Amino acid sequence: MKKWTRDQIAATIDHAVLSPDATDLDVIEQCKLGRELGVASVCVRPTDVPLAAAALKGSTTVVSAVVAFPHGAAQPETKAKEARLCIADGARELDMVLNIGKLRSGEDDWVRHDIEAVVEEARPHGVLVKVILEVCFLTDEEIVRGCRLAQAAGADFVKSSTGFGTGGATPEAIALMVATVGGTMRVKASGGIRTYADAVRYLNLGCARIGASSGTRTICESAPEHG
Repeated sequence: MKKWTRDQIAATIDHAVLSPDATDLDVIEQCKLGRELGVASVCVRPTDVPLAAAALKGSTTVVSAVVAFPHGAAQPETKAKEARLCIADGARELDMVLNIGKLRSGEDDWVRHDIEAVVEEARPHGVLVKVILEVCFLTDEEIVRGCRLAQAAGADFVKSSTGFGTGGATPEAIALMVATVGGTMRVKASGGIRTYADAVRYLNLGCARIGASSGTRTICESAPEHG
């Protein structure tokens, strides 16, 4: 099993600040932590993007913003506008929730169009799009179909979970996502990842990113400084 150093593992983490009661000061403090640790991004709510962009300016850590979070049931046009505003405010990555109910209803064209609406806003600006499946609500067949629809829509990542559903990432779901689209897309494990061992498990399954919040500092500080 591959060992990951502190810097290597930090560079895979999207540090989430998504609690509904998070204050402006909380966002700024968590951006300082993300900057200090050298994480890939700090993932924030849409209204927090300007604050985060200012707090992270000049660092290698970028701002990611959630879209239609956490339920994914907004109209595609609404998701597109939310994406556009987040990009204008400084987001360099978007974590959008697909329409879970439409996926489970077999409305594949709707789901693909839903994702495309966000991708079309992001692509001209070089902004990455991660599509959240919320695997706790899906069968294996639905996970596979969700991955393939995200791929067809031109997204960059598929992501397991919002962290606000009934469960988070599982090794089985992540292995299925990697097997389905890992050759052409990146996979992000999120939800319930709080320790170095958790993070390494998913990275060694083929994930390119890890979503963490309360566990971010523990994950990084538990990692060896050198390989």
